[in-house]
Parts: sequence; structure tokens; C-alpha cells
Amino acid sequence: MKAVTWRGVDEIGVEEVPDPTIVNRGDIVVEVGLSATCGSDLHLMGGFVPAMRAGDVLGHEFMGTVAEVGPDVTNHRVGDRVVVVSFISCGKCWYCQQGLFSLCDNGNPNPGLTEALWGQAIGGCFGYSHALGGWAGSHARFIRVPYADQGAFTIPDDVSDERALFASDAAPTGWTGAHQAGVQPGDVVAVWGAGGVGQMAARKAVLMGAERVVVVDRFDNRLEQVRTHIGAETLDYEQVDVPAALREVTGGRGPDVCIEAVLERMSRGEEVRTEHLATHVMPLEDGPKGYRMFKEKEDGCIRAVFRPGA
Repeated sequence: MKAVTWRGVDEIGVEEVPDPTIVNRGDIVVEVGLSATCGSDLHLMGGFVPAMRAGDVLGHEFMGTVAEVGPDVTNHRVGDRVVVVSFISCGKCWYCQQGLFSLCDNGNPNPGLTEALWGQAIGGCFGYSHALGGWAGSHARFIRVPYADQGAFTIPDDVSDERALFASDAAPTGWTGAHQAGVQPGDVVAVWGAGGVGQMAARKAVLMGAERVVVVDRFDNRLEQVRTHIGAETLDYEQVDVPAALREVTGGRGPDVCIEAVLERMSRGEEVRTEHLATHVMPLEDGPKGYRMFKEKEDGCIRAVFRPGA
């Protein structure tokens, strides 16, 4: 099958790679419907994340249809539409039981690399170097998903592919930022960065009852998305003195909460619209072009999204 791969620093390619198969009894194989670029991929492109190898398949934010099911999988059947969490966790180890899924003891089969580099083993992530497990990424026709009952979630029939896609990473990352920042009803919240994650953090703050949410960026198309789709105020840091402007809108005291989102469980009742983030949808063969557009923000690109079946 064809896949978008890392070939070297600032070099992205499209090449043939082996089809994935069921390896462990809790695996599923997903036929990828949509797979998005992410700001954290730019670290891989620039060579700032160790243990990348030429030919590694990129991509960690995706949704698709279950194509194969391991014998121990209970939550999914062939034909189900699913969105998959970008970090890989078993759901059973001590860290997972504490809700610290990105530190899962079993999600990263190469813990020695991060222990040596950073002094602590962390969990695994799709398409994010051999330091995080060497798992093949989602910019491909098919992907193997381990611990599927833990990390894959069935998409309700009334939720579109485009909306479900960003529940894999951008939406929960932004929501976690607002949650961990402790936003309270009546707060004034300032969010730096109007990319996908910044927009989701701002939307979560709105839904948590913030009195005012102000998003800071410099790209007109991003700021327009914030005003149109998120329901927040905006500041262009190239046009105004941001600290002075924030003091002005808060009576001189400044924001109650600040969230930095420069770079990056939706429920059916706490509705969040994310389709607008997929500004450029293209076939897998355009992978290098998509990453270039995303990195350079060409043509107002917020996220390039690949459709492997196109």
C-alpha cells in the first residue's frame, strides 16, 4: 500500500509499504478514511525528535472503518466507523488506571530509548518515531491499532467523518488545556495560538462558562475562523500591544487564565464543530505538498488532511 513517509530532515515522500496485519489478539486493522497533519509533525520534519528512520510512516490524527478484528476485541466489529486516540495505551497498567494514559507502561515497546534520553519512559504514539514505539502512522490506506478496546471509539451515525477526525488529537488536546488551566464560570481567558488546538481550547473555555475568551494570533484567516466558528474574541499581535489590550478588556487586572497553544471526549451533547479546520483535503499522493502547505501556511492552510481512498 502507499503511505506518506519521513525520508530525512525536511524530506517527505510517498512510497509503498507493507500492509498491516493483526499481531496481537486485541488489535484491529483500520482502513483510514481521513488522516490530518499536526503541528507536532513539524518537529519530526525538522529532525528535532530522535529515532526517526527513513521510511517511517507519518500521521497520528485519523478516523476510518474497521477492516479486521482480533479475537479478543469486544467493542468493535468489521465495518464500524471509528476515531482512534493518537497516543497508545493499554488501559490496564498503573498509569492508565490513574488516567495518565500518555505514560502507559505497555504503549511503547521501546522504553529504553526515552529512559536514556529523558530519564523516564513515556507511552507510545502512532507515527512518532521509534522513541515512542516505532508504530506505523496513519497517512496510509490501512493502519494497525493495538489495544483497540481502549483507544478506538465508535463514531455515532449523525457525526460526519470530518467532525470525528479531530476528536483523535486536536480537540481533546485543546480541551485538556482548558480543563487543566482550571477555567471557571465568569473568567476572562486568553489563548495564544489560533491553530486547531488553540481553537479547541478556546471553544472549551467558552463551554466551561468563561465570560470572555480572547484568542491571540497574527493570521487573518485563523482569526476569522475563531470569530465565526468558536465564538471568541481575537487580537492580532502585529496590530496591537497584547498586554495593554488584555488589561483594557479586563479593567486593568489582566486575564484570569492564560493558555499557550502555539504550534496544538467529545460528547454528543457538548457539540463542537471542527470541520472548518480541514481547510485542504487531498489524496495521499499529495502528501509532500500537503506538509509543505501546512508548514508554510500556504493558501490559508490550517490543516492539510489526506484521504487515502481517493
